[in-house]
Amino acid sequence: MDSRPPAPVLRVLRLCLHALLIGLLALAAVKAVAGGAPHAFAVVAAAVLVAAVYAAGAVSPAPRRRSPRAAALWLGALGAAWLALLALSPDGLWTAFPLYFLQLQLLPMRWALPAVAATAAAAITSFVLHGQQISAGTFIGPVLGAGVAVATVLGHQALYRESERRRELIEELIATRVELAAAERAAGTLAERERLAREIHDTLAQGLSSIQLLLRAAERTLPDGDPAVVHVRQAREAAQDNLAEARRFVRALSPPDLEHGSLAATLERLCAAAPGPAVEFGVSGTPVALPTSYEVALLRIAQSALANTVLHADAGRAGITLSFMDTSVALDVVDDGSGFDPVAPRAKSGGGFGLPAMRSRARSLGGTLSVESAPGQGTAVAITLPLPQPLLVGSTTGDPA
Repeated sequence: MDSRPPAPVLRVLRLCLHALLIGLLALAAVKAVAGGAPHAFAVVAAAVLVAAVYAAGAVSPAPRRRSPRAAALWLGALGAAWLALLALSPDGLWTAFPLYFLQLQLLPMRWALPAVAATAAAAITSFVLHGQQISAGTFIGPVLGAGVAVATVLGHQALYRESERRRELIEELIATRVELAAAERAAGTLAERERLAREIHDTLAQGLSSIQLLLRAAERTLPDGDPAVVHVRQAREAAQDNLAEARRFVRALSPPDLEHGSLAATLERLCAAAPGPAVEFGVSGTPVALPTSYEVALLRIAQSALANTVLHADAGRAGITLSFMDTSVALDVVDDGSGFDPVAPRAKSGGGFGLPAMRSRARSLGGTLSVESAPGQGTAVAITLPLPQPLLVGSTTGDPA
């Protein structure tokens, strides 16, 4: 149940309904007393009874709103008191109009419409039995009032449902906007961390690694007794310490996916968690420690290619292979899905499958990305990155940069 307080307009309408019913009851009682009706006291008592039953429900509305059974019981008691008033005075029929609204508001529509019809019929019957002058208005008045009440309540309910749909849509849009903003902030933070890690690696770390190698070469060329050897060794150790510190910065700025293991372990977790087709992961060659920029690029390309497989390929199986070679590292993502034409323009399909972004990552590291696919023949995405020169030198000297 909606626990929100009623709108100001609804509160005003309810107050008007209360005032209308009490005013009509007071009118019936005053006319009975002023007209010298034989049952004037009984009419006043019946009007007070109707008002008391109505007030009991109006003061404590929660139970009857939560339960159709409670609402039906309250309306039944109110209707019985009103029928007693009708039996004593024909003026009681005017209170049928507010009763229409109560029945339409509190009862399910399949019950409310018969109740409104029965109330109108009772009002007309009472007017006839009291020997009043019968005219077209005798029948048109109650029926027209019932029609107006039904149209008003149905129109209000339609407007309320439309208002609720709009409110839910606005809340959904607001929640979506908040989620998008959070996702954009997270993506921006990750992108900035990757950029800083790449900049530190490509500039500071690479420079310190080169300095260390040059100082090592200079240290080997100097005679053992030369005093400059001590200074060269101290400079090389300082460069080595600063290189280790730079690498710690790079690791701290690396994506969270790579914080809990190596690139191979991260890719294996990615394959195991992929929805849809079964994805196998394999490693070939002897793994070497890669720069953070390489690990980030290979991980992002694997994520993008695997997402394309899940979303577009309709594949039964897929595989990711990480290959370490003498001078390069390669990543292959293959699937047995529907495939596509790599040379066909994909702007009209609203896609591109992220291939431009993959190629851009590969080119930024001096690598290449190739796509082999054909409709109905599956897809193979291969990226090859050349190992950086300091890493190659380190792998041959036993001290990777």
